[in-house]
Amino acid sequence: MTGNINFPNLGIHLENVGQTITVFGFDIAYYGMIIGLGVLAGILLAVYMAKKAGISVDIIYDFALYAVFFSIVGARLYYVIFSWDLYKDDLWSVLNLREGGLAIYGAVIAAVITAIVYTKIKKLSFWTLADLGAPGLILGQILGRWGNFFNREAFGGYTDGLFAMQLPLDAVRTSDVTNTMLKNIEVIDGVQYIQVHPTFLYESVWNLLVLGVLLWWTKQKKFEGEIFLMYLFGYGVGRFFIEGLRTDQLLIPGTGIAVSQVLALVLVVLSSVVIFLKSRKKNIFEKVVDKQ
Repeated sequence: MTGNINFPNLGIHLENVGQTITVFGFDIAYYGMIIGLGVLAGILLAVYMAKKAGISVDIIYDFALYAVFFSIVGARLYYVIFSWDLYKDDLWSVLNLREGGLAIYGAVIAAVITAIVYTKIKKLSFWTLADLGAPGLILGQILGRWGNFFNREAFGGYTDGLFAMQLPLDAVRTSDVTNTMLKNIEVIDGVQYIQVHPTFLYESVWNLLVLGVLLWWTKQKKFEGEIFLMYLFGYGVGRFFIEGLRTDQLLIPGTGIAVSQVLALVLVVLSSVVIFLKSRKKNIFEKVVDKQ
């Protein structure tokens, strides 16, 4: 398998991009290393946010122990459920995370459920914890998407646009290759390349913009939970459009509808409604106080 990855219209040609590194005879996947780096960076950012808010960082570290575990479980379950045909004949492969197969929405859902249970038991505010964790969560997503780069996955259909990415045909899953890609095969030094949208890159850049907005708005927020709700809205908008480009969509069984697009749209609408209601409630409260 050829390890080259090209961005021809940008003049970028990367040679021998590996998928693993060998340490003491053991192969460690870049995918796992990057996911781990994303988790660590997310926790550290949440700790930083807690310090700025005058909240004990012990709460963040304690919650992270549970959230990381259940998020990984949730991400894997989400992916397996909507890709069951890939695993039904080899159930042990469900446990193999080295080749990818983690769905961020599964992780987010699991993290939210964990936060609800955790704050209930500890008698803390869910919205406060969610606000502290949202920037760290999307930072983890920004970094985590680069794991898809090394795995040659999570890309879109054929394009000849500025950011078009070329991947060796034998380095990607056959199920992710479309007829249009095959019709536009590029042969370089005897190697067949497909040319695609680098949707992992699009999402990483979009999430970086969302992170910038969240950090900036933290000082302006009007109610607890606003940062988390803005995260759901911002990420959902980007994911809805970017997901439409991908060729490895997880579909609702029996339909051609991408489950992540549906979920993104639901979260955009739901977060918008909650932001509106909470803002309206706060404005009414302030008017009552001003009159007294």
